[in-house]
Order: sequence, then C-alpha cells, then structure tokens
Amino acid sequence: MNLHTAGTVLALVAIAPFLVFAVPSAVGASHSYVVLSSSMSPTIHAGDVVFVEDVEPEGIEEGDVVTFDPERGTLAEREKAITHRVIEVQQRSDGRYFVTKGDANDSPDATPVAAENVVGRVTFQLPLIGHAIVFVGTDLGILLLVVLPAGLLAVTELRDLLRAATDESTE
Repeated sequence: MNLHTAGTVLALVAIAPFLVFAVPSAVGASHSYVVLSSSMSPTIHAGDVVFVEDVEPEGIEEGDVVTFDPERGTLAEREKAITHRVIEVQQRSDGRYFVTKGDANDSPDATPVAAENVVGRVTFQLPLIGHAIVFVGTDLGILLLVVLPAGLLAVTELRDLLRAATDESTE
C-alpha cells in the first residue's frame, strides 16, 4: 500500500464516525445523540455518541436503554435528550410508562417516562466522538475548523493567482 492510499484510508476512517453521526440511517439507526453526562457510566460515558432506533412502546422492556424527551414534546434541542436504563415498565389507565435510572445514579429518575416521550432504544454507541462534535459547535471550534481553514485556502488560492499573473506578465 502506498502512502497516498494509506492517507486516504486513514482520512476515511477518521471521517466515518462523524458522517454516521450526521446520517444515522447509514447504520440502521433513526437518531444519534451526544451524551453530555456520566449518569450512564460505566456503560455509556459523557462524550459518547448513542445511536437510537425507533421502537414501539410495547417493544421496550426492563433493562433496555432508551433515549427520551423529558418535556413531553418534540425534541427541539438535542441537549434535552436523556438516555437512561428502563428499570420498570408500568401499565397505567392512561398508558404505558417507564421508570428509568442512570446506571451511575443511586436512585431512579423522579418522574416515570410516558411512552410518547420515548425517542427510541439505544442500539450502540461510539466512544469519545461526541467530544469532537460538541467542540465543533463552539466558537473556538468554528474558528479552528471552519474559518481558519477557509482563510488559509483563500490565501493560498490568491497566492497561486498572483504567481500565475506574474508568470504570464514576465513571458
């Protein structure tokens, strides 16, 4: 394998997790979320990315790890999603509810989760990738990963144009 091929393979391996995060359907998931706390440690750590599949409430059982919206609405902000383990399934007169608990927490969550608040069941996670995704969303991340490379590209293109113009005028 030559150096060019090795570099291409390395770049693809480095970029693939971020592409999968952006398009979770590429790996059979419906959603992807960055985990922001360590409430599910040691199973899932802060900075991991979880991939979530849509699942009917009847398909959720004790022991499943689910992602849910605690505010009973559409999940407008990814930061509001909570990923915890189901420790009890309750069938009430007004529907199905799930008692959830983070693996690292001493006690269950204060409020059972209504079935309509469940986004889905976690199918797998990628460790650490979330740290980079969160960083990209910061001002410093945008500066270092978007503005600076774009500026360098513009400067090198201008340099090449000036060289080409200078070379043509000296001929």
